Amino acid sequence: MKKHLNTSAGLLLFRQRPGQLEVLLAHPGGPFWQAKEIGAWTVPKGLVAAGEEPLAAARREFAEETGFHPEGPFISLGAIRQKAGKEVHAWACEGDFDAATATSNMMWIEWPPRSGKRVRIPEVDRCEWFNLMGARIKLNPAQSTFIDRLEEALSGRR
Repeated sequence: MKKHLNTSAGLLLFRQRPGQLEVLLAHPGGPFWQAKEIGAWTVPKGLVAAGEEPLAAARREFAEETGFHPEGPFISLGAIRQKAGKEVHAWACEGDFDAATATSNMMWIEWPPRSGKRVRIPEVDRCEWFNLMGARIKLNPAQSTFIDRLEEALSGRR
């Protein structure tokens, strides 16, 4: 399956808790990300395949990276462009599951870089629920825009 290397799509799962809204974020797996926290977390997302609808890609990638299959309804959060140029489309969806039970697909990477050695790692090593302030700190900075858009979308539903 050919992928668009510069376009990803993902889902921002949210839940209501007494007095606060929480969102589910994913921490990338592998040795490069192991010690990184601030700005390293992400909306569970992945590359959009050629001919694939971005929402379908977002749902597929979310399931691959968490093991959870949200059903919707889905709220469009639009797209952002990350610092390295990747375009990310996101949708929000209300749902809940135990983040400690998240399971991710595995992938191969070359590690250390340019060593010729390949290691198998989980694409996501853990998922956690964060309140919105915590999420803004942990998220890739460009993706924090999705939190703002989620708040705006939910304020119109109240």
